[in-house]
Amino acid sequence: MPPIPLLLSAGEASGDMYAARLATALRARADVEIFGMGGPQMRAAGVDVVTDYSEVSVVGITEIVSHLPSLVRAMRKLVAEAERRRPALAILTDFPGFHLRLARKLKGRGIRNAYYICPQFWAWRPWRVRIVRRRFAQALCIFPFEEKFYGDAGVPVKFIAHPLVGEVRATRDRVALCAEARLDPAEPLVAVLPGSRSAELRQHLPVLREACRYIVAAVPQAQFVVAAAHGGSHHAADAERSALREGWDPQLPLRVLEGRTYDALAAADAAIVSSGTATVEAALLDAPMVVVYRVTPLTAALAKPLMRTKFFSMVNLIAEKRVVPELIQSDFTPDKVAGETIRLLRDANARRAMRAGLAEVRERLGPPGAADRAADALLELVKRTRP
Repeated sequence: MPPIPLLLSAGEASGDMYAARLATALRARADVEIFGMGGPQMRAAGVDVVTDYSEVSVVGITEIVSHLPSLVRAMRKLVAEAERRRPALAILTDFPGFHLRLARKLKGRGIRNAYYICPQFWAWRPWRVRIVRRRFAQALCIFPFEEKFYGDAGVPVKFIAHPLVGEVRATRDRVALCAEARLDPAEPLVAVLPGSRSAELRQHLPVLREACRYIVAAVPQAQFVVAAAHGGSHHAADAERSALREGWDPQLPLRVLEGRTYDALAAADAAIVSSGTATVEAALLDAPMVVVYRVTPLTAALAKPLMRTKFFSMVNLIAEKRVVPELIQSDFTPDKVAGETIRLLRDANARRAMRAGLAEVRERLGPPGAADRAADALLELVKRTRP
């Protein structure tokens, strides 16, 4: 029997990570040939990446317009490959703006779709859950409350727990990290995670550079590790390296480190984290954090009426209460970022209270083994429906 062809697609750095782990679990269980859209982690997991996710990884409504040609190009490439290889299943990872359209095109060509890591439609534009019901044969969700939301809408859904549980761990302690970064482990350490997309870096870095100056003015012993989270093409990685290293006050005790995100979070007394998957990683590493995010004013104005939740960050959404401060859009200013970070550095009680909340979040994320459970469910779907 020839290998079972599967299409696996991810549109950003976190999706690349999740999809790579799923690809490894699928290949351990069955003779499969996996192709699709992704990045370096999916390539390392043996996926034939026919288009790189850096072509489509954009933030916000207004930013999409300038990337339309590359989005269309990536879509056409994936559909053409799917028509040629005829996958038994297309497994689409989050990234709904692109993947809902891809699912429509694939289903129209007789290819079944499964959603791995359901979009957060319970938080914004909840009516789009109807599209998932029409276009997907199976949906796999990573938060317990999502199972009810999707199930109530008639979507065949299964809760698999969060794929990061059991996978996020530091590889070196604070002393070793500080030795590598030429910093003092006895002094306060702040981890800075500005985001992975170029649009995020453009919006976030100017504010973060100024905030770090304010922090040092109030806490002169403070030191900083900026965690690079680049992925995708070499060009994208080079652009991120350049953006991350430019513009900082040369007097700051600050280092930019690649491949040390988990180590930096685990060692930090406080972290400044771009909203997204990194906040879940920080929670799993018990890192007190300040969550930040900004998009263009037009994108923010267009998105605001669509929001359906009280909170923005994943940590607070999972906890269903304010565990970490959120500085979003107009609240994301140097003085507010500095103020919240200084509070965490100076106040042991504030850190202790936040860590108690983070412990509750970890409890809600479910048990380890999400990628294995996802692989079992997807291969069962292939087995049930393949001729």
